[in-house]
Amino acid sequence: MSLRLADVRWSVAGATILDGVTAEAPGGRLTGLLGPNGAGKSTLLRVVAGVLAPDAGAATLDGADLLAVPRRERARRVALVEQEATAVVPLTVREAVEVGRTPHLSRWGGLADRDRRAVDDALAAAGVAGLADRALGTLSGGERQRAHLARALAQEPRLLLLDEPTNHLDVHARLELLALLRRLTAADVTVVAALHDLNLAAAACDHVVLLDAGRVVAEGPVEEVLVPAVLEPVYRVRCDVLTHPVTGRPVLTFT
Repeated sequence: MSLRLADVRWSVAGATILDGVTAEAPGGRLTGLLGPNGAGKSTLLRVVAGVLAPDAGAATLDGADLLAVPRRERARRVALVEQEATAVVPLTVREAVEVGRTPHLSRWGGLADRDRRAVDDALAAAGVAGLADRALGTLSGGERQRAHLARALAQEPRLLLLDEPTNHLDVHARLELLALLRRLTAADVTVVAALHDLNLAAAACDHVVLLDAGRVVAEGPVEEVLVPAVLEPVYRVRCDVLTHPVTGRPVLTFT
């Protein structure tokens, strides 16, 4: 299921944050949403997820207008993991992940066996099954990040949106996350991740969209976008591109 954005605009207090964003995230692929601080990455994810209502534009997933479908229906298709998701209500990790099943439940029924299996699978996939009975507020930043990822996985989305998903994660947990995202895309889930780490994007992404000041500067395969001619004007640094001796992927250095 491909995500297509057409002329998406959003502003607040007279300041334009998204200025006519038109881009695509190919179906069953990992798309990196890149750009410097303030480029509009987090805002764009929140618009697609329905957290923010755009001033104009369209977002479609496999032809369905995500901005027009009811919230409950959208939550069956799209899940968002925000960068700094905090624990406001005192829930255990399992209870927080069970919240992800809400769009699939009947209005009067509780969790069925299928829902419990989905929760167990999500806890295991995100690597937090051993933390299921812990209070969410007692977790470290990285553990909490993975718990919120498990909640999103329990939604069984066709489009997974991630805002800085490797924030707080150590090297091992980061590699586990990337392996999980590859399994999801292999199962035809479309994944869009806002990333600050350009080398992570170069190593893991199939497709990248580069934003600057709320506009799309470049879009396409990693090898075409993550090049000095594109990156240097946006990040205002000198960039050199090397080749990883094992993967053959680009490796970026900055001065």
